[in-house]
Amino acid sequence: MNIEVLLTETEIAEELAESLEARDLPEKFFYWTPLSIQSWKALSSRSEEALRETWEGLAAKAPSLTQAFPGIVPVISFGAGEGLKDREVLKALKAAGREAKYFPVDASQALLEMACAGAEDDDCDAHGIKADISSPMHLLLAADVSEAPRLFLMVGNTLGGFDPLDQIKHIAECVHKGDILILDANIHAGAIEPSEEQKRFVFAPLADAGVVPDDGALEFMTKPDDRLDGLHIVTRRFQAARDLTLRAGGREIPLARGERILLNFRYLFTKEAFRWLLTEQGGLRIIAELPSGDGRFVTAVCIKG
Repeated sequence: MNIEVLLTETEIAEELAESLEARDLPEKFFYWTPLSIQSWKALSSRSEEALRETWEGLAAKAPSLTQAFPGIVPVISFGAGEGLKDREVLKALKAAGREAKYFPVDASQALLEMACAGAEDDDCDAHGIKADISSPMHLLLAADVSEAPRLFLMVGNTLGGFDPLDQIKHIAECVHKGDILILDANIHAGAIEPSEEQKRFVFAPLADAGVVPDDGALEFMTKPDDRLDGLHIVTRRFQAARDLTLRAGGREIPLARGERILLNFRYLFTKEAFRWLLTEQGGLRIIAELPSGDGRFVTAVCIKG
């Protein structure tokens, strides 16, 4: 198993402590520890079901989409997680007689190992890249593991875990002539009551820092982002009910009663807002658009505009 490291475990541990001190936990920490990974897998099983039919259809089209690719097909997945959807594409390419090389990109060592091991079980060469996809430099370095043409994947509403107005620009900078980008988005359908799986997922990094549910309360709020019509953000935060001491990166971090920690947010989109982001903000051209059967997701196939 080959994993290239752009982001070390020591760096993540130090950043976690700094983020807790700043009372703001970004996306990558919610997929890092065993408890977070367990909570995420329980939560993601719902979207796996919702997107199964879409990704089976996309996988079937992968050989024709990459027909112009000479030789080995490089498949680069930003925020790959354990790579379950990616493997559908890899298996379809193999079934069509095409050889692929898989490059999963993620900040989680454990999830990268799962993604690489799964691909290797399917007899596909895999090269994991441990990186922070919120970093434009890490994105470019990950994209440069292969020359164009490349097949880029970004699935599971990964775009919604970052500021999409900035992130789509950074993603588009990686896409060159001849490349194909497939990404999806979670469609906004009004206020949604968070499930128990969502609450456990959001709480997991705090639990790893020594917080228990009785120590405070989670608050979820959905509101529009005034920068773009049809763009909505779901914010999550924890408010301490008593004085606490958090532990991370070998540090003890005091949290006073009443203080709040901002947790990872999630963006939701209308179909129109998602199209605008891809075409106007990202400079991409949509060549296919596939809604999920339940209407909760839309997946776009893009090329450089």
